[in-house]
Amino acid sequence: MRRYDPDLTPSWKRPAPVPEVAAEPDLVVEEVATGFCGAVVRCEAGTVTLEDRFGKHRVFPLTPRGFLLEGRTVTLVRPSAAPSRPTRTASGSVAVPGARARVARAGRIYVEGRHDAELVERVWGDDLRIEGVVVEYLEGVDDLPAIVRDFGPGPDARLGVLVDHLVPGSKESRIAAAVTDAHTLVVGHPYIDIWEAVKPAAVGIPAWPRVPRGQDWKAGVCRALGWPDNTSAAWQHILSKVHGWKDLEPELLGRVEELIDFVTAGEQRPV
Repeated sequence: MRRYDPDLTPSWKRPAPVPEVAAEPDLVVEEVATGFCGAVVRCEAGTVTLEDRFGKHRVFPLTPRGFLLEGRTVTLVRPSAAPSRPTRTASGSVAVPGARARVARAGRIYVEGRHDAELVERVWGDDLRIEGVVVEYLEGVDDLPAIVRDFGPGPDARLGVLVDHLVPGSKESRIAAAVTDAHTLVVGHPYIDIWEAVKPAAVGIPAWPRVPRGQDWKAGVCRALGWPDNTSAAWQHILSKVHGWKDLEPELLGRVEELIDFVTAGEQRPV
């Protein structure tokens, strides 16, 4: 039985086939219809984004024979390579693919509030699970000496405490000084609230506002920035902007790393 090609166009009138090229990042091509020339920034389903030498972005459909590569007509296609696994955790430590969470150790890290705990989890969560370190929040540190006594720290159950606004002369500094247990480490950052430990640039603001003494700091920040009077929603917005250690101030980074090292003393951590 004779088979007929559904395309009745004479073969001599048909366009010659062109190669398909994966739209990998930084590939420089020219869009045929407009002459726009640029490097591939990203390729999504059905479209490719190009950036020209002036930094201008334009989005084009992935039409057949739609681009020139080194003067040759090509059809751009979406790259098929599987995404690579991250090699670092959000804290900057070496990622351990397939690592299972360790059984929780007796030692603990205490932080002042829920926001502190959520921020530590967001950046150091992978490290903490591998190390078996649990982070708990206290809703304030006014009763810290009694909390430490109740915990009963020891050589195999070290306790680390992260305190907000730990600066000379503050109430928090006096409370921290009252904790003298050899198996407890109390450290802190200089910020009034953990919100300030997130770099302003990460949140898209020039700086954290100054709130007059006597006013609720979080509510004052929301008013100064023109945010809705909803501190829970404000915090979720801030937290969503934190993608890793680079979004946090070094005064917090160093203290959290110090606490993890203290609680896991005697074991080598990934770096």
